[in-house]
Amino acid sequence: MIGRLQCVVLDCPDVLELARFYQALLGGVVNQPDPRWAVGDDFSTLHTGSGLVLAFQWVKDYRPPRWPDAAHPQQFHLDVDVPDLDQAQNQVLGLGATLLHADARGWRVFADPAGHPFCLLRG
Repeated sequence: MIGRLQCVVLDCPDVLELARFYQALLGGVVNQPDPRWAVGDDFSTLHTGSGLVLAFQWVKDYRPPRWPDAAHPQQFHLDVDVPDLDQAQNQVLGLGATLLHADARGWRVFADPAGHPFCLLRG
């Protein structure tokens, strides 16, 4: 092993908005004090209960991915297991997500408020 994952950083136009979106989706603490990062107007963090840290970095003239358009690739995506797809879908839509694709096999693709794709899977 060369290293250990510290966090996943997502570019976005509004760091606090996206941190709060993922807090509502995954739980955790937004901008928890941590000596590894300085949070502010251009950088925010989410420490989840599982130990995963997501970070959100402001980008001037941010251009969201357009799934599945290869000219604007998704750059990354998160897979999130949920016990009830319909309930989870209603919840993320209420938080500002957009449904991009529903698959009969038990997964759905959404875009977060900044346009990053993420999947909900029947866990």
